[in-house]
Amino acid sequence: MTQLLLVEDDEVIRNTVRMALERYGYEVSVAEDGLTGLELFREQPPDLLLLDVMLPELDGIGLCRRVREFSLVPILMMSARGDALDVVSGLEAGADDYVIKPVESSVLVARIRSLLRRAGFTSDPSAQDGGQPEGAPAPAVLAFGEVEIDPGAMEVRRDGELVSLTPTELRLLLEFASNPGIVLDRRTLLREVWDYAWDGDSRVVDLHVQRLRAKIGAERIETVRGFGYKLRR
Repeated sequence: MTQLLLVEDDEVIRNTVRMALERYGYEVSVAEDGLTGLELFREQPPDLLLLDVMLPELDGIGLCRRVREFSLVPILMMSARGDALDVVSGLEAGADDYVIKPVESSVLVARIRSLLRRAGFTSDPSAQDGGQPEGAPAPAVLAFGEVEIDPGAMEVRRDGELVSLTPTELRLLLEFASNPGIVLDRRTLLREVWDYAWDGDSRVVDLHVQRLRAKIGAERIETVRGFGYKLRR
């Protein structure tokens, strides 16, 4: 059973979200403040962390940063406000996505499922049918300047050094690598990387591109103003 950790200080929201997620078959642990959430995370790492921005003891931004020091688990942040400060701060801290409270349980579950798919995805489509066919050649290593991408091993190296990417960052990079030199607009990236069937917030894309640039080199992903981004060959 998929394990979720919910960190939310509002008791009504905490219980409502927990019960809704349990109805969808998730096993949910809860914490009412950031420090307790961090302790529970260390004791039993969940498959996904769902946390509020405004938390006592240690706020959601701080908790997110602490978790990112040692874990790449998917993180979904919840905010009562949709202003740029909360959104940008959460994504810069290492969150993969965010939702605005109050949020319908069906939308929340859709976001959770999307994050879990990204965390467990493989570049080989045949994995849905039980893995790579026996005897099939391993995917070739892709090279873009000093950056090497091994889709089979799910590893990225820069100047020979292994680069630590979150599942979302890795999937974003693979999407660029599948379309080298081609401009990808934000709507396409939201659809292909975040599995959004609707128009999402383009800030999610922009902040993840920014984080990816910091890890593989700012010059490797080019901004095409008014259109989107492309990976330089």
